[in-house]
Amino acid sequence: MSPKVAARAAVPAFEVMRILDRVAELRAAGRDVVSLCAGEPSSGAPEAVHRRAAQIHTDRTELGYSSALGVRPLRTAIAGHYRRWYGLEVSAEDVAITTGSSGAFVLAFLAAFDVGDRVALARPGYPAYRNILNALGCEVVEIDCGPAERFQPTPAALDAAVALGGPLDGLILASPANPTGTMVSRAELAAITSWCAEHGVRLVSDEIYHGITYPEDPAAPDAKGVCAWELDRSGVVISSFSKYWGMTGWRLGWALMPPDLAGAFDALAGNVALCPPVPAQLAAAEAFSESAYAEAEERVAGFAETRQLLLGRLDRLGWGPVAPADGAFYLYADLGTRLAGFADSAAWCTALLEEEGVAVVPGNDFDAVNGGRFVRLSLAAGSPAVAEAVDRIVRFQERH
Repeated sequence: MSPKVAARAAVPAFEVMRILDRVAELRAAGRDVVSLCAGEPSSGAPEAVHRRAAQIHTDRTELGYSSALGVRPLRTAIAGHYRRWYGLEVSAEDVAITTGSSGAFVLAFLAAFDVGDRVALARPGYPAYRNILNALGCEVVEIDCGPAERFQPTPAALDAAVALGGPLDGLILASPANPTGTMVSRAELAAITSWCAEHGVRLVSDEIYHGITYPEDPAAPDAKGVCAWELDRSGVVISSFSKYWGMTGWRLGWALMPPDLAGAFDALAGNVALCPPVPAQLAAAEAFSESAYAEAEERVAGFAETRQLLLGRLDRLGWGPVAPADGAFYLYADLGTRLAGFADSAAWCTALLEEEGVAVVPGNDFDAVNGGRFVRLSLAAGSPAVAEAVDRIVRFQERH
């Protein structure tokens, strides 16, 4: 008799990672591939972070285990970041450093939800939310969010979910969202946090794309996004060094922990990962230096230029409706009539990659119901790559 494979492991693979593997294979074979599939800023970490990392490895800094929740200087620096951006008084004790934002989601879900708990999230949305929750035995309640709702959940939609299936235990909210880039306003977030408080629902607010926003007035108070803790501190706020600071491979994120979950976070973190990567923690404190903020703002300006370039070429692409993309660095688009001749967007994306060497992500990854019509493009590769990709996509579509 063969040993079993756990039923909880039966979750879909993240399509982006499979596509990245194929991109690597094609490039190794000598193909010129333009990759617009990964949410990975191409410019990398700020110079100050690199310099500190080099110093750490040349002066033989002690790199043993840290506290399970991270080194105190970095937790203090993150607290200062919340004062700088949001005017929020956050203490180092409120902050848990994690192995990427992914580690923060695992800890938050383990700390806040039991097997069988009903946790709501928007569809389309980041697939790892759904897959981690399913693996942990939670019941995922998908809220169908389309253009009319700007792809974001509303109190009315949450009321409908409760009426249909019973009370909710949690809500995952992302603003800016992946894959759509849409954001909730302060008033919309206030309505959601109030609804959660009234119904005893734990909010988990994904804010990893804060700072990568395209407001009409960059000096407006909420230009970088509204932090859920500005309105209610009973939820978990999750962020990361990966996007705004371009530090994807450093695998560092963090969570703001409400007091009733802090002990659980600490205990779980020590058991699950012992501690986050110590060299990355020590270097990441430099991400809050003035020079690092300046570099990050230059990167965001580059995303804004690339976004405008792509929006200006949508007529050439001839696709259907496009999500507003208030923030993050994605374009989520309905292929419309350009999908004719293909079974779904996954088949369309596969053919595009093999024929023209352009990698984009099918919407099936983000929406198992309607995603077969959609694709997601990442702007993180920069304007030259996006411009070249558009030319190749147009050529591909003309041929088909």
